[in-house]
Amino acid sequence: MRTGRGILSVAAGLLLVALASVGYILPPAFDPPPLKADVALQSLPPQPPAELRPVARVSDFREEEISVRAEGQTLHGTVRFPVKPGRYPAMVFVSGSGNGSRTEFTPQAEFLSRSGVVTLAFDKRTVGYNFRDRDFSLLADDALRMVEYLRTRSDVDPVRVGVWGVSEGGWVVPIAAAKSASVGFVVLVSSPNVSPLRQVAWALNEQLLRLRAPVGVRDLLTRAMGAVGFDFLRYDAQPALDRIEQPVLAFYGTTDPSIPFVESTDALLRGMKAAGNDRYTIRFMAEGDHAMRVRGGDFTAGYLDTLANWILGLPATARPAAHVAGATPVQRFQAADVPAAPWYAGGTMLGLTICLAAVGYVAGPVAAMVVRLRGRHHIPELNAGLWPPIRRRLAKMVWTGLGLLLSVVAFIMLLVLFSINQAGAWPAVLAGWLVVRVLAVLMLIQEVTAVAAVVSGLREGMRPSRWQHVAIAGVLGGTGLLLVAAAYYGLFSFPW
Repeated sequence: MRTGRGILSVAAGLLLVALASVGYILPPAFDPPPLKADVALQSLPPQPPAELRPVARVSDFREEEISVRAEGQTLHGTVRFPVKPGRYPAMVFVSGSGNGSRTEFTPQAEFLSRSGVVTLAFDKRTVGYNFRDRDFSLLADDALRMVEYLRTRSDVDPVRVGVWGVSEGGWVVPIAAAKSASVGFVVLVSSPNVSPLRQVAWALNEQLLRLRAPVGVRDLLTRAMGAVGFDFLRYDAQPALDRIEQPVLAFYGTTDPSIPFVESTDALLRGMKAAGNDRYTIRFMAEGDHAMRVRGGDFTAGYLDTLANWILGLPATARPAAHVAGATPVQRFQAADVPAAPWYAGGTMLGLTICLAAVGYVAGPVAAMVVRLRGRHHIPELNAGLWPPIRRRLAKMVWTGLGLLLSVVAFIMLLVLFSINQAGAWPAVLAGWLVVRVLAVLMLIQEVTAVAAVVSGLREGMRPSRWQHVAIAGVLGGTGLLLVAAAYYGLFSFPW
């Protein structure tokens, strides 16, 4: 059963080269080019002092819980309103992705309510919104129902009811504004304005650069993204932007790792031009992150005051002295689309590959156990001597294959955990990537040596039983499928 180490090394090397070539040759490729920013965004004027003027406290505020019937469910929200009698401007908060709890807007809502703005924050719907299916138009209808509720209140000026949206809400709010003239103004915070897939791909690339992760990590994740077939990921935001006629205030943070803020601004400017709308204000906030906070702490300087002054000053503040102002943004790379994966690499085929490998891995140990339980008196004497070393190799391959699958999942979870707080994360990212690559290469070597052991055993006269055939075919076949999948996702590519 001995095969020369030199022959095995050459065979493993040739297979490694072949698998590495698969990662290079097969589409889709993702390599976003550097961004050539608009000259107008390379040096911005400072914000006008009037926008940053501290906002006077008008009144204490009260809270009121409300329920509004929407499509498929009842939405619950909290209205905060000044105690002092009057008719005030009002605003609806629209959340970003996720569960969208109204509590995330409490600090902003309380500040605005003390300043003389009625606010409404509501919990995002759970019917018709999940990880796979997201209807931005349906979410826009929810926001419009809240707008109509506010317009019925005696303490609200019905012509000054606006909608505020952050992140994913930046795809929702423009739809609401384009649908209804009841929306009096629009506030966009960290609004992507490109397709969700482009936004996620840009964020992934940017965060991996900040983590100093190897380029292979990006290739693994972007190819996995290309296999995802969620329709909402390719939503085109531009048509809704092109139809906004209301005053618009947009905020972007210069340290935001989640959206391509320069290209998002370009898209918004195109929309304003298409709509013939010159009532827009775009402000870049120094050190601001995705939530307009500084490293997840306090709000960036000037954000709350600018927001309140703009709303309270409408309609005069709708036409600012400088449409775009604030800290100068720097976006290194373009937001490139992730090409859709070919049919043989789509989510269905990947799931089928993993399932088949799992079946092979289960069938292999079960068959090997059956062989052992039947006892040596049922096994030909020659097989009894040649089979145990092969069985041990197959068992090791099963554990390595399972270890690779688990390590890839754990590595992706690690990247998610480090996507926000990236301080000191790069050693862990490098270590995790090293573990994944080492397990992939180890699995390749085990496949080559196991095939060699089986071939040698057959040459020496071993006659595998039916159950031994099942064990050999199941483990070698399952590992072969995983090797091809690993090759497609770049686990054998160089540089690493």
